[in-house]
Amino acid sequence: MTLHSHSHISEKQTNGQPAGDIYSRVTNKILADLEKGELTWRKPWSNEHLAGSITVPKRWNGIPYTGINIIVLWATAAEQSYALPHWMTFKQAVDMKASVRKGEKGTQVVYADSLVKEEENDKGELEEKRIPYLKAYTVFNASQIDGLPESYYETPAVRKDGSAQRIAKLEEFFASTKAEIHTGTKAVYNQTADKIQMPPFASFGSPLDYYSTLAHELTHWTKHPTRLNRDFGRKHFGDDGYAKEELVAELGACFLGAALDFEPMPEEQHAAYIQSWLKVLKDDKRFIFSAASHAQKAVEYLSKPQLVI
Repeated sequence: MTLHSHSHISEKQTNGQPAGDIYSRVTNKILADLEKGELTWRKPWSNEHLAGSITVPKRWNGIPYTGINIIVLWATAAEQSYALPHWMTFKQAVDMKASVRKGEKGTQVVYADSLVKEEENDKGELEEKRIPYLKAYTVFNASQIDGLPESYYETPAVRKDGSAQRIAKLEEFFASTKAEIHTGTKAVYNQTADKIQMPPFASFGSPLDYYSTLAHELTHWTKHPTRLNRDFGRKHFGDDGYAKEELVAELGACFLGAALDFEPMPEEQHAAYIQSWLKVLKDDKRFIFSAASHAQKAVEYLSKPQLVI
């Protein structure tokens, strides 16, 4: 299930913690990384054990994780040098006749669920009302587990760097989005004209620089009212709405990079972006969950019907 952020998620007890603590725990970890100038969701690409083989984390049954859980599991994999893509609960490992090694520490991921309550409306009739909340549960990487089938211990194939030529698979993917892309002097999405402007391909240091920049601008392109209609109330350059949309585009480029096997390159303005993201996340502990959900939706929108992650 894609994790959605709800401003009215209840403070349901989860593993002994109120749901609000889940928001704080995850956001505080990301804030601590940002204050050091590190981007949690980019850590896998800079980790020597993972570089070149980044994938979207998978459940025991091969179904990919989504939203905030991708960021959480990427960060743990980078910090612990886990190169295997599969994660599972203690019980799921036991059900597969495998065992988590003694002393191994699990990683908490989250799941959005809802309670159904009956309430009386103004007419005295009973109506069902859904109350969303978060549940946390603990998973272990296949690297921490003994006795799984051999396929779980196969590391992803190392990604081959692009040459100086355009990459056919990526060209085909980006063309299939039907976004209107024009050559110009800078990389920008103009919502009023509904067009993306990109500098000439040859002006980028490498093909992957070009594709990662395009992935960022295409994530912006999905916010148009005729597509995902994403609006954070941006009024001017550098305000909170601007910072929120830039964070979504940054995450969208990383999610898309993992799905399409290319490394998203950092934007030159990251130092300024990080300062604005820090402020947004400090002011709203839940926003990183929302941003990850918006980025997930953007990638799913761009990927249909070519690719589903």
